[in-house]
Order: sequence, then structure tokens, then C-alpha cells
Amino acid sequence: MYKVKHNIDGSINRYKARLVAKGYAQQHNIDCDVTFALVVKMTTVRVLLAVAVAKGWHLHKMDVKNAFLQGELEEHMYMIQPLGFYSGTNTSAVCRLKKSLYGLKQALRAWNAKITQRLWRMGFAASKSDSSLFIRQGRLGPVNILLYVDDLVIAGADLDESAA
Repeated sequence: MYKVKHNIDGSINRYKARLVAKGYAQQHNIDCDVTFALVVKMTTVRVLLAVAVAKGWHLHKMDVKNAFLQGELEEHMYMIQPLGFYSGTNTSAVCRLKKSLYGLKQALRAWNAKITQRLWRMGFAASKSDSSLFIRQGRLGPVNILLYVDDLVIAGADLDESAA
């Protein structure tokens, strides 16, 4: 997928290309076994925000850029070569994917597995009531990370500790 990014005055700022897989062409039980849709409970969002306000916690919202490109695929996935990438005379060759791409049905599951493993290594544990909420006890109180697709809301008394 190609896009032209323009400046406010209409001049061209840059050309942007994104490789997007045709995930809509995947067939269940042939191309993919398990898909995944992370859904945060709105009750969890409301409670976390209410507790943060009541306790005077810091709140930080962040978006993980290129999140779906970070996930590593467990299954063997192939795609046709992108336009302009054909190697030599073999135009029927395919590319084996090691990492997920935008458009793949497995992309969200692969990204979620990657971020969850990273949070576990940092000492966070998933809440029993909502698997989108990760909690770690810090020296000033709990640090909470709410994960929604590729967005994170971090709440706690000491946000510097969330990076430790």
C-alpha cells in the first residue's frame, strides 16, 4: 500500500509504503488455526481511571507504532512477492513470513503474545478479572498497564518505576 504524505501547504513531505498481507484471503483451518481478538472490558477502563483520579496517580497513554510488525508467527505463513520485488525470472516464488504483517488474521495474536511476554519479564502479572490489565507492585504502590490492541494506558503513583 502506497501513500503520499503532504505538508500543510500541499507540497510533498514524503512517500510512505506499507506492506499489507491479504489476510482476507486466508481460509480457516487451512491458512490459520487460531485467531485472536483482544477486548478490554470497559468496566476495567472506568475503574482504573476512577482509582487513578481518587489516588492522584499519574496517567500516561501511549500508542505502540508498528506494533503488528513486532509479533513473531508460530505457524508457517507464505505470501506472494510484493509488487516490484520479483527476483530474477522466477515470478511465482513466494515469501515465507517470520514476523506478522498488517492484514494477517494472526497479527493481533502474535503482537499480544510478544507484549505479554515482555510485561511478564518486567514483573507484571495479568489480572484475573481482565487479561488486558497488567499489575506490578512497586515501592510506591501498584503500577497498572491496560493493554488495548496497540495502545497502553499506564497508571500508578510512580510511572518511572514502570520502565524498571
